[in-house]
Amino acid sequence: MKRAYRLRRPDQFQRARREGRSWGSSLVALNAASNRRSGSRCGFVVSKRIGKAVERNRARRRLREAVRLAYDHIAPGWDLVFVVRTPAVATVAFPELQACVQQLLQRAGLWRGEQAAGG
Repeated sequence: MKRAYRLRRPDQFQRARREGRSWGSSLVALNAASNRRSGSRCGFVVSKRIGKAVERNRARRRLREAVRLAYDHIAPGWDLVFVVRTPAVATVAFPELQACVQQLLQRAGLWRGEQAAGG
């Protein structure tokens, strides 16, 4: 995911989690707060409860890729924080992870589905 599309500083994550709304699924939680930008930015959080560094990094990479593939469908002007809730994110079938991300974005009202499916 390009640097311009990512949340990078702790205060950006804190603002999205403090001021935004949240939605959850069994695998991932989503916090979303509007920003005053033309595009959306995404951040990814994996707690140390998930496992050792290898499992955390694998979960983060897989979730980041699922969001990257869905990025064209995300409504602009939002800061999104995706929080991994379970170690299963590192091992679940990738299409299931993509469906989970899409479902969260739809529940949050941030999914623009009129475009051709791409990625």
